[in-house]
Amino acid sequence: MYARLAQHNLSDLLGQFPAVVLLGPRQAGKTTLAIAEKEADQNAIYLDLELPSARRQLDDPEAFLMAHFKQLIILDEVQRMPDLFTVLRGVIDRRRRNGEASRQFLLLGSASGVMLQQSSESLAGRVAQLELTPFQAREILADSAPASTMNSLWIRGGFPLSWLVSDDARSLTWREAFINTYLEKDIPALGPRIPATTLRRLWTMLAHNQGEMLDQSKLAGALAISGQTVGRYIDLLCDLMLVRRLPAWSGNVGKRLVRSPKVYVRDSGLVHALLGLQDLDSVLSHPVAGASWEGFVVEQLIDAAPHAKASFYRTSHGAEVDLVLEFRSGQTWVIEVKRSSAPTVSRGFHLAATDLGAKRKLLVAPVEQPFPMRDGVEVLNPVMAANLVAAQA
Repeated sequence: MYARLAQHNLSDLLGQFPAVVLLGPRQAGKTTLAIAEKEADQNAIYLDLELPSARRQLDDPEAFLMAHFKQLIILDEVQRMPDLFTVLRGVIDRRRRNGEASRQFLLLGSASGVMLQQSSESLAGRVAQLELTPFQAREILADSAPASTMNSLWIRGGFPLSWLVSDDARSLTWREAFINTYLEKDIPALGPRIPATTLRRLWTMLAHNQGEMLDQSKLAGALAISGQTVGRYIDLLCDLMLVRRLPAWSGNVGKRLVRSPKVYVRDSGLVHALLGLQDLDSVLSHPVAGASWEGFVVEQLIDAAPHAKASFYRTSHGAEVDLVLEFRSGQTWVIEVKRSSAPTVSRGFHLAATDLGAKRKLLVAPVEQPFPMRDGVEVLNPVMAANLVAAQA
């Protein structure tokens, strides 16, 4: 078992708050993390609410939850029982009055929009939230990891069961099954009546257009549905933490800024599975290679700095940078992503860095050793860059 960086954060949050919501896409490792917490606390109770037997135990949720006073209760796939959140509020307050201020509930969910709305409305001031992504490079690779290992993570993506299998063919088979399960079972179970074929086509189109600015009207025309419907479907994929909208930087720099967000399929392995690309050779020979690598790196860096404001920057005058991170300290870092092992940056990158008053300028590429470039640009691989960002965050 790989040690997850989120494990320490989870234990800390459980020690501070009555309830912690652990969010992440299916198969990212939430249950494994929760079971590890349960093994460390032999009195903890774990219920998987996808099982009818577990839901029956909560026929009278207040009675059940109060019967296990002073125990950590772990509820998996809690979005299956949305009415439970109002009960949790009262139970948390009663347990607080009885001297139990923290470590009451660990709630696991794979639909962030549903979970965040329910928890913020019902458990305001009582709950902390933590996101668990699939494996990130800095969790499983060293700074000096060979390019072949980094490439393998990029091709397969970070879902544990995709990364850990013995070869690329089995990894692709797992990811294809994962996609089918989401389309045919998981999304319908959340309630929305969306044709699986339409959603698959949209998801595949987003993979083809990885890292491009969102054009809902273009997608709507290709799918023969309305722009509003496209927006609603993308909202759903974002809620499921499968797609990311990266906003354009907003501020006053006296320049005409691009305002449309970029859209990424968050896991690079799913990008490749949606496009039927099995191995490194097939990905490198496909036009999506550079954009897929960009999305892979963007996810590493955003995950390393969850409290930083992330965006991209582009003006009508040619200033452009792939990722802007604005830290709580007030520092702004600009990051350019290149797939080349001998990368360079354009004049537009330096213009953007000047516009934004960037403190640091990073160029992330598949290099095995860091090195400096002119004008203060630092060249790093994704693990090095993510560790540097995490230290600043």
